[in-house]
Amino acid sequence: MTDQEIEALADFPNAYWKRFTVTQQDLDGFHHVNNAVYLKWLDATVWEHTDSVGLTAEVCLKMERGMAAVRHEIKYLASAFLDDKVVVFVWISSNDGRLRCSRVFQVVRLSDHKTILRAQSDYVSTNLTTGRPVKMPEIFKTDYPVMLPKDAVLP
Repeated sequence: MTDQEIEALADFPNAYWKRFTVTQQDLDGFHHVNNAVYLKWLDATVWEHTDSVGLTAEVCLKMERGMAAVRHEIKYLASAFLDDKVVVFVWISSNDGRLRCSRVFQVVRLSDHKTILRAQSDYVSTNLTTGRPVKMPEIFKTDYPVMLPKDAVLP
Protein backbone atom coordinates (compact mmCIF):
# COMPACT_ATOMS: atom_id res chain seq x y z
CA MET A 1 0.00 0.00 0.00
CA THR A 2 1.11 3.54 -0.66
CA ASP A 3 1.40 6.09 2.12
CA GLN A 4 -1.67 7.89 0.74
CA GLU A 5 -3.71 4.69 0.80
CA ILE A 6 -2.66 4.05 4.40
CA GLU A 7 -3.44 7.62 5.46
CA ALA A 8 -6.94 7.26 3.93
CA LEU A 9 -7.66 4.51 6.50
CA ALA A 10 -7.22 6.88 9.45
CA ASP A 11 -10.23 8.09 11.43
CA PHE A 12 -8.96 11.67 11.15
CA PRO A 13 -6.44 13.59 9.02
CA ASN A 14 -2.95 14.59 10.16
CA ALA A 15 -2.14 11.32 11.93
CA TYR A 16 1.35 10.22 12.74
CA TRP A 17 1.58 6.53 11.93
CA LYS A 18 3.87 3.51 12.05
CA ARG A 19 3.62 0.07 10.45
CA PHE A 20 4.19 -3.26 12.19
CA THR A 21 4.23 -6.87 11.02
CA VAL A 22 3.07 -9.53 13.47
CA THR A 23 5.86 -11.97 14.37
CA GLN A 24 5.77 -15.32 16.15
CA GLN A 25 7.02 -13.59 19.32
CA ASP A 26 3.95 -11.31 19.28
CA LEU A 27 1.52 -14.22 19.62
CA ASP A 28 -0.08 -15.63 22.73
CA GLY A 29 -1.32 -19.16 23.43
CA PHE A 30 -4.39 -18.58 21.25
CA HIS A 31 -2.22 -17.70 18.23
CA HIS A 32 -3.24 -14.06 18.06
CA VAL A 33 -1.38 -10.94 19.11
CA ASN A 34 -0.95 -10.74 22.88
CA ASN A 35 -2.63 -7.74 24.52
CA ALA A 36 0.69 -6.44 25.86
CA VAL A 37 2.09 -6.29 22.32
CA TYR A 38 -0.55 -3.79 21.25
CA LEU A 39 0.55 -1.50 24.10
CA LYS A 40 4.16 -1.97 22.98
CA TRP A 41 3.18 -0.88 19.46
CA LEU A 42 1.33 2.18 20.78
CA ASP A 43 4.37 3.11 22.86
CA ALA A 44 6.80 2.62 19.95
CA THR A 45 4.62 4.88 17.80
CA VAL A 46 4.57 7.56 20.50
CA TRP A 47 8.37 7.48 20.84
CA GLU A 48 8.82 7.74 17.08
CA HIS A 49 6.33 10.61 16.87
CA THR A 50 8.07 12.38 19.76
CA ASP A 51 11.44 11.99 18.03
CA SER A 52 9.95 13.32 14.78
CA VAL A 53 8.97 16.61 16.44
CA GLY A 54 12.47 17.03 17.89
CA LEU A 55 11.78 15.95 21.45
CA THR A 56 14.23 13.08 21.51
CA ALA A 57 15.12 11.30 24.73
CA GLU A 58 18.39 13.24 24.79
CA VAL A 59 16.61 16.61 24.53
CA CYS A 60 14.20 15.68 27.31
CA LEU A 61 16.97 14.36 29.55
CA LYS A 62 18.87 17.65 29.17
CA MET A 63 15.72 19.56 30.19
CA GLU A 64 14.96 16.97 32.90
CA ARG A 65 11.37 16.97 31.58
CA GLY A 66 9.22 14.32 29.95
CA MET A 67 5.64 13.23 29.51
CA ALA A 68 4.83 10.22 31.70
CA ALA A 69 1.88 7.96 30.94
CA VAL A 70 -0.66 7.96 33.76
CA ARG A 71 -3.56 6.13 32.11
CA HIS A 72 -4.26 3.88 29.12
CA GLU A 73 -7.71 2.87 27.95
CA ILE A 74 -7.66 0.21 25.24
CA LYS A 75 -10.65 -1.16 23.34
CA TYR A 76 -9.81 -4.42 21.59
CA LEU A 77 -12.16 -4.77 18.61
CA ALA A 78 -10.62 -7.68 16.66
CA SER A 79 -7.42 -9.71 16.55
CA ALA A 80 -4.26 -9.67 14.50
CA PHE A 81 -2.47 -12.88 13.56
CA LEU A 82 0.94 -14.09 12.40
CA ASP A 83 2.29 -12.11 9.43
CA ASP A 84 -0.56 -9.56 9.51
CA LYS A 85 0.56 -6.07 8.68
CA VAL A 86 -0.95 -3.35 10.85
CA VAL A 87 -0.63 0.38 11.12
CA VAL A 88 -0.87 2.38 14.34
CA PHE A 89 -2.24 5.90 13.90
CA VAL A 90 -1.79 8.45 16.69
CA TRP A 91 -3.05 11.97 17.29
CA ILE A 92 -2.50 14.44 20.11
CA SER A 93 -6.10 14.88 21.25
CA SER A 94 -5.55 17.46 23.99
CA ASN A 95 -2.80 19.57 25.51
CA ASP A 96 -3.72 21.91 28.33
CA GLY A 97 -0.39 23.77 28.05
CA ARG A 98 0.21 23.30 31.76
CA LEU A 99 0.49 19.71 32.93
CA ARG A 100 -1.54 17.24 30.85
CA CYS A 101 -1.90 15.97 27.32
CA SER A 102 -3.65 13.01 25.74
CA ARG A 103 -3.29 10.92 22.61
CA VAL A 104 -5.79 8.77 20.77
CA PHE A 105 -4.86 5.73 18.72
CA GLN A 106 -6.36 3.61 15.98
CA VAL A 107 -4.83 0.29 14.88
CA VAL A 108 -5.83 -0.98 11.44
CA ARG A 109 -5.17 -4.41 9.94
CA LEU A 110 -4.04 -3.62 6.42
CA SER A 111 -5.24 -6.81 4.69
CA ASP A 112 -8.92 -5.92 5.16
CA HIS A 113 -8.69 -2.29 6.38
CA LYS A 114 -10.41 -3.26 9.63
CA THR A 115 -9.89 -1.18 12.75
CA ILE A 116 -8.87 -3.73 15.36
CA LEU A 117 -8.11 -1.45 18.31
CA ARG A 118 -8.82 2.04 19.58
CA ALA A 119 -7.12 3.56 22.59
CA GLN A 120 -6.51 6.72 24.56
CA SER A 121 -3.50 7.50 26.71
CA ASP A 122 -3.16 10.36 29.19
CA TYR A 123 0.20 11.89 30.09
CA VAL A 124 1.52 14.27 32.74
CA SER A 125 4.54 16.55 32.41
CA THR A 126 7.15 15.16 34.77
CA ASN A 127 10.48 16.17 36.27
CA LEU A 128 12.71 13.29 35.17
CA THR A 129 14.97 13.66 38.21
CA THR A 130 12.33 13.66 40.92
CA GLY A 131 9.53 11.84 39.09
CA ARG A 132 7.08 14.50 40.28
CA PRO A 133 4.57 16.32 38.06
CA VAL A 134 5.79 19.73 36.93
CA LYS A 135 4.52 22.51 34.67
CA MET A 136 5.38 21.62 31.08
CA PRO A 137 8.13 23.56 29.34
CA GLU A 138 7.18 25.86 26.47
CA ILE A 139 8.53 23.41 23.89
CA PHE A 140 5.98 20.79 25.03
CA LYS A 141 3.21 23.31 24.39
CA THR A 142 4.39 24.09 20.86
CA ASP A 143 5.74 20.70 19.74
CA TYR A 144 2.74 18.69 21.01
CA PRO A 145 -0.09 20.58 19.27
CA VAL A 146 -3.57 19.09 19.15
CA MET A 147 -3.76 17.13 15.89
CA LEU A 148 -7.49 16.40 15.80
CA PRO A 149 -9.96 18.60 13.96
CA LYS A 150 -11.93 20.84 16.33
CA ASP A 151 -15.18 19.05 15.44
CA ALA A 152 -13.73 15.53 15.80
CA VAL A 153 -15.96 13.05 17.55
CA LEU A 154 -13.94 10.25 19.08
CA PRO A 155 -15.29 6.77 18.29
